[in-house]
Amino acid sequence: MKTLTTFFALLFALGVQAQHVMTVDVSHPAAKINPAMYGIFFEDINFGADGGLYAELVKNRSFDFPQPFVGWIPFGNVTIQSDGPCFDRNPQYVRIVNDGRLLRAGLDNEGFRGIGLKEGKEYRFTAYARTPDAKPMKLSVELVNANGDNLLKKELEVKGNGWQKLTAALKAPFTDAHSRLRVVLATEGTVDMDHISLLPVNTWKNRENGLRADLAQALYDLNPGVFRFPGGCIIEGNNLVTRYQWKSSVGPVENRPLNENRWNYTFKHKAFPDYFQSLGLGFYEYFLLSEDIGAEPLPVLSCGLSCQYESNEIVSLDELSPYVQDALDLIEFANRPVTSQWGEVRADMGHPAPFNLKMIAIGNEQWGKVYPERLEVFTKAIRARYPEIEIVGSAGPSASGEQFDYLWPEMKRIGADLVDEHYYRAPDWFFANAARYDNYDRKGPKVFAGEYASHDHSTGKANNFLAALSEAAFMTGLERNADVVRLATYAPLFTHVDAWQWNPDLIWFDNLRMMRTPSYYVQQMYGMNAGTDVLPLQMGGKPVTGQDSLYATAALDSNTGEIILKVVNAADKQADVRIDFNGLKKKTLVSGSCTYLQSNDLKAKNTLEQEALIPRVRPVQVSGRSLNLKPEPYSFGVYRLQVNGK
Repeated sequence: MKTLTTFFALLFALGVQAQHVMTVDVSHPAAKINPAMYGIFFEDINFGADGGLYAELVKNRSFDFPQPFVGWIPFGNVTIQSDGPCFDRNPQYVRIVNDGRLLRAGLDNEGFRGIGLKEGKEYRFTAYARTPDAKPMKLSVELVNANGDNLLKKELEVKGNGWQKLTAALKAPFTDAHSRLRVVLATEGTVDMDHISLLPVNTWKNRENGLRADLAQALYDLNPGVFRFPGGCIIEGNNLVTRYQWKSSVGPVENRPLNENRWNYTFKHKAFPDYFQSLGLGFYEYFLLSEDIGAEPLPVLSCGLSCQYESNEIVSLDELSPYVQDALDLIEFANRPVTSQWGEVRADMGHPAPFNLKMIAIGNEQWGKVYPERLEVFTKAIRARYPEIEIVGSAGPSASGEQFDYLWPEMKRIGADLVDEHYYRAPDWFFANAARYDNYDRKGPKVFAGEYASHDHSTGKANNFLAALSEAAFMTGLERNADVVRLATYAPLFTHVDAWQWNPDLIWFDNLRMMRTPSYYVQQMYGMNAGTDVLPLQMGGKPVTGQDSLYATAALDSNTGEIILKVVNAADKQADVRIDFNGLKKKTLVSGSCTYLQSNDLKAKNTLEQEALIPRVRPVQVSGRSLNLKPEPYSFGVYRLQVNGK
């Protein structure tokens, strides 16, 4: 025994690692993996909607900001009016008067930290206009680059004193991330204008009120199973008046009322007084996007509590009925036939078929007695009318502590189907919590890991490889415990490089480009390789949850017959791993591939100029019923193994 110990000590001194032997039991799947398990969470933070995913390029297009010229630079005689508006829920509009004493009168729009235009691409200009003058008025619509050159001019004509919609196709003569839109009244006289809009013709699915194509494509490429929207804290509002109200976000886009963004003043060092919600990206568009990307929609609604970090406003239980009705009406909007009130609204917007909503979340990060009191009212009402709908409750703003410990028993008592847990923690926490769900109650509500991200505070919470690697390690525990964890979504999703408040985030973008972070690729590797059944994987009789800095999980893909392994090596040395597959009977491994993400620099990150950290693919040599692996230091690999025989 002493000789054997000395031998291993010598190997260690020489830098030679002993082989790690893992076993996978193929014959006894441990749990079903929810097809919707890995998904995305969207919130309008960091200019994620207006100025981001929503393709509208004009800020404050309806002049209804509290300071109505925010985003605009008027010149000449330009005033704000509200008599005889074009849209009753967006009542303000602009009046431009060319009195003949000035060469021109009009206004420029700055967009969202500029307007991004690409040379040769077409953009759809629309506006509503009228004139009290008997003669037609001529408008000049112009695209102006960052140098002040107005290299494109398009003339439009306004006739009559009734509101009319103007349209024009503009082909950009230049590429510039910081362009402007200019509208000029060239004729002496008066013109009223409202809802001045500029959108790319090439939006996602080429829809007129569309999404930015590259950002939506990045979501599709994640192969998400669930799409949670419209956010977390944003649904609560800074107060009850500014909470997100889904009914304001459907119907004609021109008549969706402006709402204050929850994140405009939340961060004192990064206040954005120009951050509002046009609601052009609303619940109808969210449902459409869910359908487009193949994800289950998961809407979140206010429970009658404003953000408890910001306000103490509480809707009393005897006044909660309108909030509950909003939830019932949303289910009707999503699922009921066109003969229903809200089903007809959906059909009128262009989608007669139901969206097949299966889940709804009530409240976000609420806590204390006031939350379960209200959730219980919602739950009883939804169960009575729509018993097939699953209800998501909350475990509060933290993954542990007094509120967390109080809320979980309350969620069980009320009968929530899923409980939303949030954790924004350091990488060490994620590495240490790969076994978090190993001992959770198998008979209670299931877990929705609704918001999580690894925050490397030593680098200002950069989206670096260390954060991504720790998330990959943690997620092995989510998959291994798929009988408890039903859903998981990283957060936040988007951030504009020139207008961000919170980091890290999954996707960074400017007005022309985007960058997928290492964390994005970890999510994609899980989303593309989820499998259908958990297979027991052990090392030394235990799950692999960090022993010698290794993390691993195994799954069967019953659709293809493949075995899928996910292996993280968080050490600074290459590992030597043998995996034995028990229960194959007469089957053998015949081929395989490994998709892997690796970096020797834990602080490395991607940039808009270069995505250096991306998954790569290599073949895997297999034979018989064992697999020998050499996971590189600081790596995450997904192995797909083909099996033949009976």
